[in-house]
Amino acid sequence: MRILETKNLNKIYPGAEQVVALNKVSLTLEKGELIAIMGDSGSGKSTLLHMLAGVDYPTEGQILIQDVDITSLKEKDMAIFRRRNIGIIYQSFNLIPNITVEKNILLPLLLDQRKPEQEFLQEIIQTLGIKDKMKRFPNQLSGGEQQRVAIARSLVSRPAIILADEPTGNLDRKNSEEITSLFRLINQRFQATIILVTHDEKVALACQRILIMVDGSLYERRIS
Repeated sequence: MRILETKNLNKIYPGAEQVVALNKVSLTLEKGELIAIMGDSGSGKSTLLHMLAGVDYPTEGQILIQDVDITSLKEKDMAIFRRRNIGIIYQSFNLIPNITVEKNILLPLLLDQRKPEQEFLQEIIQTLGIKDKMKRFPNQLSGGEQQRVAIARSLVSRPAIILADEPTGNLDRKNSEEITSLFRLINQRFQATIILVTHDEKVALACQRILIMVDGSLYERRIS
């Protein structure tokens, strides 16, 4: 089942010299795929992630998520669609410091005035090993634990797709390896469809496919 499709995405930033950030990027992603996107700084991978998250819009082209063309959505409709269909994980965790771990995880549902599926929530926090951290605050957690909370938050609304922007970038090697293993686990256990943007070769090699961004163009790299 196709979850994501981009069609000839172009992004051009005007100026004295035009900057082509994306150049005819076409990508398809099936349900349950775990893929990595790699590339040098300035290659366009962050621009692509912002497009897929609906926080920036292409100059040309389409982005279809579950057959919805998000490039045609108005800002308010895009915010609702994002909350319900796109899980986002950041390098800096982006947890709210003055609310508990539990409320941080449930935030997408609380904003949508929806009640959590308790059985699903328990499965998530047990899988991620944070069941005993629910009443704590983010500053009482290690970096690895905070990223686990961020992953739980991205899963709780059962999104169509999860976008992870350098999710191990702020972690030491041990925590980075643990988080990478967790991405593989949640991909398999929850059939989560995940795009990881990473500089880390080891993280990328844990994925099923590796795509490389070069000067705004996207290429598939064969995994031997």
